[in-house]
Amino acid sequence: MSYADKVFIDMCRDILENGCSTEGEKVRPKWEDGSYAYTIKRFGVVNRYDLRKEFPVITLRKTAIKSATDEMLWIWQKKSNRVAELSSHIWDAWADENGTIGKAYGYQLGVKHKYKEGMMDQVDRVIYDLKNNPFSRRIMTNIYVHQDLYEMRLYPCAYSMTFNVTQEKGEERLTLNAILNQRSQDVLTANNWNVAQYAVLVHMLAQICDMNVGELVHVIADAHIYDRHVELVKELIERPVYDAPKFWLNPDVKDFYEFTKDDVKLIDYKCGEQITIPVAV
Repeated sequence: MSYADKVFIDMCRDILENGCSTEGEKVRPKWEDGSYAYTIKRFGVVNRYDLRKEFPVITLRKTAIKSATDEMLWIWQKKSNRVAELSSHIWDAWADENGTIGKAYGYQLGVKHKYKEGMMDQVDRVIYDLKNNPFSRRIMTNIYVHQDLYEMRLYPCAYSMTFNVTQEKGEERLTLNAILNQRSQDVLTANNWNVAQYAVLVHMLAQICDMNVGELVHVIADAHIYDRHVELVKELIERPVYDAPKFWLNPDVKDFYEFTKDDVKLIDYKCGEQITIPVAV
């Protein structure tokens, strides 16, 4: 099995066996029929993926790598909040009457801030520091901006990335590592989607900065399985698993703003069939 399969299966079993139920408590999400969406949750889940060894994608069911990359680039490259600029329809349920998700996600990454080097947004600041000050311990983004929360259609789930560069023994090139912080995650729907898309981001940033990829650490404050997902998860984690595919990133792209979803590919990706997942909103 892929290492991502092992992590996912172990995490799901731990949530189901040792998690706490929110049934009967005051919760925000609802199902399409209007009933409250309760969860089984675990606090403080931390998963580590060594991107040098393999790309962290599950084989239990397909993770659509191009769609996941497209959403990541919508946020990090286009810095957009307009759902029409996204190829998929995953944000349609949260769009307002103007077709935006408000001051959330990409909007926050596009806001320029004053630094001694000049005005830069958070993404450009990360790239600047990786190239000019790689051993800084301050290379990070944060899109959970309290003053703008009331204008966000959904508070950011994956809200912060922290980048850390190391000089590994015996290697000339530097190594790029990252921590993805997430306040909340619907494990069945979004776990490997988020892991895969942020692994792609680390690969892209490493390539444009002439670095090796290192570790991606995923920290989830509230990792949960929804009540209507429990049986789906139980079936999913008993499926056959396969070896991880090989990851390809177009080596000709040296500018982060020139990447497209077609610059990524999973080679020899064998996986189980898709399943229909109800989504709580």
